[in-house]
Amino acid sequence: MENEELKENVASETEAKEEKATKEKKKINKKAQEEIEKAQAEAEESKRKWYAVTAEYENYRRRTQNQASQRYLDGRNDVIASLFPIGDNLERALSSCSDENTKRGIEMVIASFKKVLESEGVEEINPIGQPFDATYSEAIMAAPAENGEESGIVKQVYVKGYKKGEKVLRYAQVIVTQ
Repeated sequence: MENEELKENVASETEAKEEKATKEKKKINKKAQEEIEKAQAEAEESKRKWYAVTAEYENYRRRTQNQASQRYLDGRNDVIASLFPIGDNLERALSSCSDENTKRGIEMVIASFKKVLESEGVEEINPIGQPFDATYSEAIMAAPAENGEESGIVKQVYVKGYKKGEKVLRYAQVIVTQ
């Protein structure tokens, strides 16, 4: 009997130890599972932040690239616009020139000037005979309408205007009928 009692005691102790070990394993597993879930959440958060930073950098790169190209185009347009008074002076010289050879030379220079503007995509704004449009012209004077003329029509261009695409580089200064 003592043997049986001893066996029962050993069995119950073993069961108690196994139960205790099982509880500890469950506790460790639960703790490990919590740590894994925490690590996965942190990894997801880091991944989300990485995507956000990557997208932000791409937007920054595109924006700075667009700004740089726009500054370059604006600089080119400024240089082109600084040439317009030279063309104006050449046309004034042509209209006041009486020597035929000099006149021909000035005409050649003006043709060359216009060719350069054309190669840059610059167009002359010539609104004569059209209704006044403040998008491309600046009215500097109003002239009375003669018989049969409508009011608000561009009668004369005082200073030529130029545009590149839809961007006005210099507004035409015009005289408009009243």
